Amino acid sequence: MDIALNYLFSYQAFLLILVVVLLKTSIKFVPQNRAYIISRFGKYNTTLEAGLNFILPFIDTVAADRSLKEQAEDVPEQSAITKDNITLSVDGVLYFRVVDPYKATYGVENYTFAVKQLAQTTMRSELGKMELDKTFEERDLLNTNIVSALNDAAAPWGVQVLRYELKDINPPNSVLDAMEQQMKAERLKRAQILESEGDRQAAINRAEGEKQSIVLAAQAEKEEQILKAQGEAEAIIQVAKADAEAIETVGKAAATEDGQKAVQLDLAKSAIKAKEQIAKEGSLILLPDGSTEIGNVVAQAMAIANKIGQKVD
Repeated sequence: MDIALNYLFSYQAFLLILVVVLLKTSIKFVPQNRAYIISRFGKYNTTLEAGLNFILPFIDTVAADRSLKEQAEDVPEQSAITKDNITLSVDGVLYFRVVDPYKATYGVENYTFAVKQLAQTTMRSELGKMELDKTFEERDLLNTNIVSALNDAAAPWGVQVLRYELKDINPPNSVLDAMEQQMKAERLKRAQILESEGDRQAAINRAEGEKQSIVLAAQAEKEEQILKAQGEAEAIIQVAKADAEAIETVGKAAATEDGQKAVQLDLAKSAIKAKEQIAKEGSLILLPDGSTEIGNVVAQAMAIANKIGQKVD
């Protein structure tokens, strides 16, 4: 009886151990962003994705464990010759990820090594299509071309190249010296251009200032002449108006009896002045009798005035 019990317990323990082993080998927990390649009898069977998965114990085996995360690999420094026959030392960084675990396992032995080697050859090929100056100016275009060429070649390996970045481009020392001299000459040229542009702009500004000054002076002189002419015209008009008013006033006053007497008296004064003038110049004028009367004096004054007028003419 004791022997039978011992045998029974030994059998149950064996079954328990067998169940545990079978469960352990048949249950697979795949981490996030990873994939397991399952082979059956050495042949590809299926690809297990993240989560809980079951396989046949002792029949199915995990042939490969592939990471689906983005990976970064340093591309070693190498020499490349540009289109204008300049030897450069370049290196870079390659960013890629596995998009097809089956191709990455069965399409290539070591996809990481293969992609790095492909990146080096592609970089040399793309640099050979460009001149030295373009490699510095169009680095983004160079990186894009390398990524495009890598994706075309790495598609059978189940690998997608995301980015390629050139870290350093090192020309020979002789080329660096020539580039430094060229940069100095370019900076000197720019400085001279800026200085000449400044002188030209200053000359233009001075000319514009002189032009504006002349224009403003001419306008001021023109306005001054216009105002002066307007003032003279106003003065002439006012004098004419005053003369007209005086003549009108004299005419009205002369129409009266007292006015006539005043006119005769004024003519008499003028006649006396005319006689004095005649006496100074030695001219002889005969006056008729009765010159002492006012009327005769006026008549004589008129004659004298006419005589003086003829002499002046």
